Amino acid sequence: MHLGVDSFVSSVTDPTTGHVVGASERMEHLLEEIELADRVGLYSFGIGEHHRSEYYDSAPQIILAAAAARTERIRLGSAVKVLSADDPVRVFQQFATLDLIAKGRIDLVVGRGSFTEAFPLFGLDLADYDSLFTEKLELLLQLRDQVEVTWSGRHRPPLVRQSVYPRPLQDPLPIWVGVGGTPESFARAGLLGLPLMIAIIGGEPRQFGPLVDLYRRAGAQAGHAPEKLQVGIHVFGYVAESTQAAADTIYPGWNEMFTKISAERGFRRPTREQFDATSGPDGAFFMGDPQTVADKIRRVSDQLGGVDRLSLQMTNPRLAHGDLLRGIELLGTEVAPLVAG
Repeated sequence: MHLGVDSFVSSVTDPTTGHVVGASERMEHLLEEIELADRVGLYSFGIGEHHRSEYYDSAPQIILAAAAARTERIRLGSAVKVLSADDPVRVFQQFATLDLIAKGRIDLVVGRGSFTEAFPLFGLDLADYDSLFTEKLELLLQLRDQVEVTWSGRHRPPLVRQSVYPRPLQDPLPIWVGVGGTPESFARAGLLGLPLMIAIIGGEPRQFGPLVDLYRRAGAQAGHAPEKLQVGIHVFGYVAESTQAAADTIYPGWNEMFTKISAERGFRRPTREQFDATSGPDGAFFMGDPQTVADKIRRVSDQLGGVDRLSLQMTNPRLAHGDLLRGIELLGTEVAPLVAG
């Protein structure tokens, strides 16, 4: 199993000093985090896409280009690229260019996103939530697989024998489908033979087992080889010297994030008890010392019938830069060898 880190590039207030990290400084910190992940041997680093005041990741392609120029081995990708709100032609061109800069180290993970701010921002109708993604994914795959494309749909002007350049170094460019919890999304990814990235942000990871089985059955029935049907999971968590230290370090920022989201969506205010339960052995958060996190990774992989990739999402508005660097270091130098062993 390959381990990596995902970031939403959260704005940060240092929990010790109260210093509000500016946007430029936060970007520099982010690039240091990616460079460290590369040095300690982690497999991948992903950048999300949001259009909200608390995140700085609205243009992930630009961040990934800067990271590509400062790293050597680590794979870089989107986590996820909100394909519904963008033009597949430009997405393909940008990620193909990134792949050239990175010398074949780019993964494009596409999805619909868990926030809806991109829809009014780009003049899209939320009622088209499903059809936008389905149609744009179809076009994106055609652009990847054919140099000259003829295509028509509802949400974009048609293409008639149109060639799209540049072509990526990887042939084909890896395109993953990011999914939440709807069976239709799992089945579609399987039918298309695309690798799957599951965002597990609540509940128990083992509950996704039947959906992963559905994905694999759909892929097999469509004639896709088992090795094409890769499964990745994107999870929230943190690694520290002890499980208590990990929880105490992450909780203040988690509480801030989810209090805001709960107020927006009409949910109940989060509690420490809820956080601790979700961080437990069967919960969605991968939190603790290296051995605890490694054991949970192996256990969840077994529950899902084998996981090819795990990305630990450590975005947190109250996590000091030094603590985040330490978490990345422990993930690469201690957790990854334990999982491999």
